[in-house]
Amino acid sequence: MMNRRRFLGGIGAGAAAGLIQACSFPANPLSAPATAPQQEFAMLKLIRSNDRGYADHGWLKTHHSFSFAGYYNPEAMGFRALRVINEDFVKEGRGFPTHPHRDMEIITYVLDGELEHRDSMGNGSIIHPGEVQRMTAGTGVTHSEYNPSREKPVHLLQIWILPEKEGLQPGYEQKHFPDAEKHGRFRVIASRNGQDGSVVIHQDARLLAAKLDAGQETSFPLSKGRHAWVHVARGSIELNGHKLGPGDAAAVTDEGLLNFRGAGASEVLLFDLA
Repeated sequence: MMNRRRFLGGIGAGAAAGLIQACSFPANPLSAPATAPQQEFAMLKLIRSNDRGYADHGWLKTHHSFSFAGYYNPEAMGFRALRVINEDFVKEGRGFPTHPHRDMEIITYVLDGELEHRDSMGNGSIIHPGEVQRMTAGTGVTHSEYNPSREKPVHLLQIWILPEKEGLQPGYEQKHFPDAEKHGRFRVIASRNGQDGSVVIHQDARLLAAKLDAGQETSFPLSKGRHAWVHVARGSIELNGHKLGPGDAAAVTDEGLLNFRGAGASEVLLFDLA
């Protein structure tokens, strides 16, 4: 079973003026497996945006695809190695003060606005749309994330993937992936071996992104024994004939080919998982 230290360490403990409350578990957290529960779904299961957890902290509005902080759903503890997808809207000039993480692969994907990052490894950067940041928390890091704008909120996805082993050396990457490389097709943006210049994650998993116009189609062959999680970041699509809107997702098992069709300008993330 995942020990309490790792469970809380991945989330981040410690609070400054209560701002980090959104990143911590309840006082009496439930234990969780050392890897995400291997929930098996028949073929393709749809998860609607409204079925996610939601919290409004004033400065932060956040949707949780899986159990996180004050949101607990025993049927949504993760999918394969995928542990967290949080869709965050952070008000201008606000953010998460310095807090710790450990033993987690953390990917930040900005959709609109800008996010300022600083960490204990000495990294300081601004993450823009089209850029992907990967942080290996490993033996332990601290970092802060703020919206540097005084005029508009930042809209982002925070993604956590369980690493293949604990105690990794902390690490950091940030790369830009042009829209042209994602237009009408899936582009690998994170992978175990840095495929096609993607950021490196320490897990048998790939994260791909695509942007589709209305009526535009693409497909993804899912290898035998692999699983997929599809998340619609914005816009609407059809997936194997099923309609999905913004924030909707699909858990896929034993489905050989995934066919995507844009129902309007859309952006889709696809996790290819062991």
